Amino acid sequence: MTAAEQGEATAARPPRSRAVIAIVAIIAVVVAALVAFSIGRLTVASLGTPSDTSADAGFSRDMQVHHLQGVEMAMIIRDLSDSDDVRLLAYDIATTQAQQAGQLYGWLSQWGLSQAGSEPAMTWMTVPVDGATHAHSDEGHQPGDPMPGLATPEQMNELRASTGVDAEILFLELMIAHHKGAVEMAEAALDRAHNVPLLTLANGIVKSQTAEISLMESMLADRT
Repeated sequence: MTAAEQGEATAARPPRSRAVIAIVAIIAVVVAALVAFSIGRLTVASLGTPSDTSADAGFSRDMQVHHLQGVEMAMIIRDLSDSDDVRLLAYDIATTQAQQAGQLYGWLSQWGLSQAGSEPAMTWMTVPVDGATHAHSDEGHQPGDPMPGLATPEQMNELRASTGVDAEILFLELMIAHHKGAVEMAEAALDRAHNVPLLTLANGIVKSQTAEISLMESMLADRT
């Protein structure tokens, strides 16, 4: 068969369904998470094992939860939107945050710590820095509070029920808030944690998600 005939045959095939595309994307996310889990186990710093109540452990637990909701939101909009820029952004968010969640899971496992922990979520963010109350502690966070930027169940249901441009607008609004919350958490970890690979990851989250916030604000402006 000639190249032209092959092209015609390919063009004649029916497009993949959204269900198939979603399955392929989910598989990619899972693979990324598994690879990151392995990387996480191999990149633990040799400066001592963090304690169960350390900022390193608290950040690792809470950011996993935060990231996994980001993956869920991204996968929802990939199925709802026909916009190439939204779908590409969603894929990048899903794969990146799944990979990072895998690293965090791997570090906790390597440290011999529970994925759940003995303290309420957010406790580590309320701990003073260097003996003095830090700005992050002054913003009203209390142990057990929802993580900053986390979408509520009602907002997640609203996103699932949305369509077209309305779904894209809601996704961008929720993900901008989600990213801002992640940046806040990562900055708090940079002030409190000690594990070198974890600090490197937290710094990367601040830089990458700050850049994505600017991108999403521009995309939102184009739709409102």
